[in-house]
Amino acid sequence: MLIEKDMKLADVLHHDHNLIPVISRFGIKLGFGENTIEEICAAQQLDSDFLLTILNTFHDPLFFADRHLKSFPVGLLISYLKETHKNYLNERLPYIALLINRLTETSSDHKTAYQLLMNFFVEYKKELTKHIEREEKVVYPYVLQLEVAIASGTTSDALLQQVNTYSITDYEEEHENVEEKLFDLKNIILKYLPPTTDQNLCFTILHELFILEKDLNEHARIEDTILVPKVEEMERIINKRA
Repeated sequence: MLIEKDMKLADVLHHDHNLIPVISRFGIKLGFGENTIEEICAAQQLDSDFLLTILNTFHDPLFFADRHLKSFPVGLLISYLKETHKNYLNERLPYIALLINRLTETSSDHKTAYQLLMNFFVEYKKELTKHIEREEKVVYPYVLQLEVAIASGTTSDALLQQVNTYSITDYEEEHENVEEKLFDLKNIILKYLPPTTDQNLCFTILHELFILEKDLNEHARIEDTILVPKVEEMERIINKRA
C-alpha cells in the first residue's frame, strides 16, 4: 500500500503501527482525530511530501526512496536524521537497558551470564553513540557547509581543503561495524543465554532489538542511498569550481 496525503493518519497507523516512532520524530503528537496527513502537515507547518516519502520508505522496503528524497534540501534530511538519533539515544537504548537490567535482577541462577549480556549491550551502546556523535559533529556540519557554499556560489579555502582531504564515502563503511555488533547481541540471546524463568522478558528484549535493527537499517539506507550520493555531487561541484 502506497501511503498518500489524503489518507487519515489514524488509518495509516492502524495498518502499520511501526510508523508511530516516525511520526514522533516529526513532532506529531497523538490525538489528531480524523485528520488526513495533509491536514496535519498544514496545521504543523510540515513538508507533507517529505513526511510521505519517509513514511513510505519505512512502510515498504521496495519503495524507491532515492527517486523522491534526492529532490529535498540536504538540511531537511539532516534535521530528520538528527531526530532519529535522539530517539535512539533517549528512548530506545535506555528502554532496552532497563529490560536487560530487569532480566539480570530476576535471574539469580545465572546472574554472571546475564551480566555479561549487559556488558555486551553497554559496549554496543558506546559504539552506536560514538558513531552518532561522529555524524553530528563531523559529517552533518560538513554537509551543511557544502550546501551553503553551493547556494552562495562562494567556497572558502578551508572548505576546499576539507573536500580534498575528506570524502563522504569515507564514512559509509562505519555502519557495518555497528550492524554486526547488534546481530551478535541478538545471537547471544537466541543461542547462548542460559534458560530463565522469565522467557517473556527475553522475548520482549529480542523484539525490541529486532525493531531497533530494522529502524537502523532504514536509517542507514537513507544515508547511504540518498545523503551520500547528494553529497558526492556537491563535492564534485565544489571541486569543479576550484
